Amino acid sequence: MRRSSHSAPVMWGRRLTRRVLLRRGFTWGALLSLGVLWMKIKGGAALSNLAEAAPTALPTRPLGTTGLHPTIIGLGGEGILRTTGRMKHAIPVIRRALESGITYFDTAPAYQQSQDYLGEALGGDQGDRPKIVLASKTHDRTRDGSLHLLEDSLKRLRTDHLDVWQLHDLRSLEDLDQIFAHDGAIHAVEEAKAQGLIRFVGMTGHYDPAVLVEGLRRYPFDTVMCSLNVADRHRWPFQTSLVPEAHQRGTGLIAMKVLAQGLLPQFAHPSVTTAKAVHYVLSLPISTLIIGCRTPQEVEEDVRIGTAFAPLSPDEMTQLEEAVKPVARQLSSFKRG
Repeated sequence: MRRSSHSAPVMWGRRLTRRVLLRRGFTWGALLSLGVLWMKIKGGAALSNLAEAAPTALPTRPLGTTGLHPTIIGLGGEGILRTTGRMKHAIPVIRRALESGITYFDTAPAYQQSQDYLGEALGGDQGDRPKIVLASKTHDRTRDGSLHLLEDSLKRLRTDHLDVWQLHDLRSLEDLDQIFAHDGAIHAVEEAKAQGLIRFVGMTGHYDPAVLVEGLRRYPFDTVMCSLNVADRHRWPFQTSLVPEAHQRGTGLIAMKVLAQGLLPQFAHPSVTTAKAVHYVLSLPISTLIIGCRTPQEVEEDVRIGTAFAPLSPDEMTQLEEAVKPVARQLSSFKRG
């Protein structure tokens, strides 16, 4: 285990009791729509057949209702990418992700030279850029500031558009109020979409699930990225609030902090391996998850874990949750106090 990032449920094709479903925070209406939404992956294979098929390539899942189908493992914009002056170390990581079949790449203006590294490695719109889902963000809450960040992102990423542009790190209702003000960032989103500079819009947050739930109620976001890991249910859980809300609306769900910012090896019980931690999150109804990598070898490890994914049973998930319960606070340090 390493590093920094980022019977089973009905949609996985196994029997689940009403008690367990309700304990995990899902409504029957949400689950019915989830069953339709998630039973198809690339090539039409059902998720319930993943374990039997012994896949050699990363499976894909629909990104909400966008029509995009990213791989279930994506490359996060942190790890070696959130550095300065490490181009020769970052490029091999990105290239290995591309060679391994990863199609979801996350970045942000706040991640130091992450966008520059991706722009160089992808080779622009004439290179590998058209083959992937490229997502960046704006941390500015204003229209003008966000449009400036978008222009800079496109230049550094060497592309004429983003597949997903996200409002970054929403922590409070005040953040939402600023975004939806008369000069707020939501107007940058609308203008950029009308001009074809972005295809879809999302928001991200790991601090307070209630803020993201409120965001979904204010605007029809295409995607939402949130923290999800084995410790999530013990403190300000996204699983029982945001996850069902997102799927009821058909919003693509992207998971981050899967390895608790690399703290799992330090605090978690030895039984909670990297593979189990990742499979736990993949057993939730998400579209994809992102993990930051420091080396090409870490990329390869993530791909192996993703291709070997088989849904965990509710009992297996509960065992992992209980194993980290004594250190849940440490593994959720990025959430509100």
